[in-house]
Amino acid sequence: MSVIRPATVEDVPTILRMIHDLAIYEKEPDAVRNTPELLTEALFGENPRVFANMASNDAGTVQGFALWFLNYSTWEGVHGIYLEDLYVVPDARGEGHGKALLQHLAATAVERGYARVEWSVLDWNEPSIKFYKNLGAFPMEEWSTFRLTGEALEAFGAGASNGNKALAHG
Repeated sequence: MSVIRPATVEDVPTILRMIHDLAIYEKEPDAVRNTPELLTEALFGENPRVFANMASNDAGTVQGFALWFLNYSTWEGVHGIYLEDLYVVPDARGEGHGKALLQHLAATAVERGYARVEWSVLDWNEPSIKFYKNLGAFPMEEWSTFRLTGEALEAFGAGASNGNKALAHG
């Protein structure tokens, strides 16, 4: 059985460790730049815009987490939940923790009137894809994720005119 609860400040080291473990699993072991201070501010600062839930076993040992934030559907006119990370420790996979975390997010979305829960999955991650499909989730055919980051982000952002900068912030 899995017990789902909101993350607390005390969970930050555990969440960060699992973020590193997830990065290793996703073949990006050196990509994580997050720190305890950044994660604490994001989750528990004055105006948090990122949220996390923890999954524990009956003994109270954390077995996984879901980190998410709100997105918005212009077509539906309401928010949705974007699941940034879902992670269950390898030894606890198959015990229902991932399903319980996703069910909690689905229930949260329904309770709050949100239109959807969505996330990305690496195309080579067949165990996760099978798991998600078994829950009733489906891939968004004909959609690709695009990202602007690093030097490309800086270069493109630097090209904004003063008028665009004022509009973006105002």
